[in-house]
Amino acid sequence: MTPTIKKRLVYATFVTPAVLLFALIIMLPFARAIVFSFQDWDGISSDIKWIGWENYTAIFQDTAYLKSFGFTLKYVAVSTLLVNLIGFSLAIVLNMKLKTKNALRTVFFMPHVIGTLIIGFIWQFIISQAFPQIAEWTGLHIFEVNWLSYPGYAFWALIMVSVWYNAGYFMVIYIAALQGISNELLEAAEIDGVNRWQKMWHIVLPLVRNAFTICLFLAITSGFKVFDLNLALTKGGPFGSTESLALHIYQDAFANNNYTLASTKAILFFIVLGSITLIQVFVMKRKEVEA
Repeated sequence: MTPTIKKRLVYATFVTPAVLLFALIIMLPFARAIVFSFQDWDGISSDIKWIGWENYTAIFQDTAYLKSFGFTLKYVAVSTLLVNLIGFSLAIVLNMKLKTKNALRTVFFMPHVIGTLIIGFIWQFIISQAFPQIAEWTGLHIFEVNWLSYPGYAFWALIMVSVWYNAGYFMVIYIAALQGISNELLEAAEIDGVNRWQKMWHIVLPLVRNAFTICLFLAITSGFKVFDLNLALTKGGPFGSTESLALHIYQDAFANNNYTLASTKAILFFIVLGSITLIQVFVMKRKEVEA
């Protein structure tokens, strides 16, 4: 056996299981969902009808789907902005020469190692049980209201928990990018009389632009795919006002037994998410090259 063939066999040994799992868990269900989107089936009976594009036309008359789509866009926009802003701010502070910076990094990152379902149930208890106690101690009216019972408050409760959960993870990415900036470059800028804000705008931000590309991509994709936190914290309520696209599709498939319509919504969801993330990465990468 030649060295080339031996090397290829080694590669195949390691790669084949991953490719098989990817094909069975991702590609096969995805292909089946495309077929389902042109059919009518309740997931139980053996009668499967081919209906062509009817599911796709029905989506645009589904007010619940359009409502969840609008909520998801709003959630992605707000959560992406806040989680990157707070994550970057934490990274700036914890990249300074602080004695407790390692402990603080651990504290801020720790929520991300806990499952989102558990996080959702914990915060549901805090909001419903602890907030009234805080209202009694502080006299603040905002804590007297059950945030999960009012649409406006429920949205911000979901945003608050999501940002609290993800900010530490984004902080780590930004810290890694900040530590890649040469100290000599920053010191030279200070000697030349550059103030703190000029140094941030003209030196630091351009040099960490690749980290912004990664973090924006992660924030947008995770925001669109939010499901378990949404399910555990608000269950899409009140009155469907905080129902994300992923939760709406899940309810259609497994609560309403409408697998084919849910598959159609999932395919459209994939197209929208893929288009948005590709445009975002293309624009950010282009700006990196220009910089």
